[in-house]
Amino acid sequence: MAASASEVLRPDTSFTPETGALVPVAEGIARITAPNAGPYTFTGTNSFIVGNDQIVVIDPGPDDSRHLKALLAAIDDRPVKAILLTHTHRDHSGLARRLRSRTGAPIWSNGRHRFYRAPGRLEALILKRSCDVTLEPDEIIEDGQTISVDGMLLGAMATPGHCANHLAFSIAGSPYLFTGDHVMGWSSTVVAPPDGAMGDYLHSLDRVVVSPFSYYFPAHGGPIPEGRKYARSLLAHRLERNRQILEGLAAGADTIGKLVRRIYSELKPALRPAAAKTIEAHLDYLIARGEVVERRGPLGRRYAPA
Repeated sequence: MAASASEVLRPDTSFTPETGALVPVAEGIARITAPNAGPYTFTGTNSFIVGNDQIVVIDPGPDDSRHLKALLAAIDDRPVKAILLTHTHRDHSGLARRLRSRTGAPIWSNGRHRFYRAPGRLEALILKRSCDVTLEPDEIIEDGQTISVDGMLLGAMATPGHCANHLAFSIAGSPYLFTGDHVMGWSSTVVAPPDGAMGDYLHSLDRVVVSPFSYYFPAHGGPIPEGRKYARSLLAHRLERNRQILEGLAAGADTIGKLVRRIYSELKPALRPAAAKTIEAHLDYLIARGEVVERRGPLGRRYAPA
């Protein structure tokens, strides 16, 4: 991996979203932030319009009539070549069907929403309502595929981990990368099994770190001018979390609940379910690497260093 535990994660929460307004962020690129601020969406979902005479829309956002009105006003009479989805969580894809109906533009994504494994019968799925499982794209975009629009060439980069069909989109000849929920400057990304997988997420961080694109436009929060450096700090953050989990297990914190209380002692109660699923994702990763063993019994799952 392209990071060391010495790199410190420093989130930036200073972003002012200008909700509903069309905000130019680079030549041929503009942002409109949806009115869906919350603990998991920060100031709201950023939809991006790429192009001038002809455009694509990246992440149309939640199914919100106010946001649809703002997008249609920004599009005006320009032809929309495609509606691109970084992934199929509803805060990104919920408006896609209505926008397709109004513009005639096809929906392009990396396939239908899919889980990494079948959910357990009693498993807590904190992102269940967020998963847009019925959305069928008009065209499937594969890793490495390119899309030409208004003289610009967008490239799709598979970045699974947060969810299995996650993509980032680059603009050739520029430093720009639209990172969706894979890299966000305001927070680390929730990786919640079975919707997410830590091994894939870490591999996808490695991919963006070694890519030629350095200026990130995430789907929540402000731009990240030093994107590769920030992605390396996210890798270091996850490596440190692995170390904390192994340390906690060695000290007798043998359940997910105990690990959450030990590692996230100051976390707000509303965010603890997400923390528990992230710990689970780290444990799945460490089990696959042979560093942790899991035992299941009448009192639930217990973990120990291998």
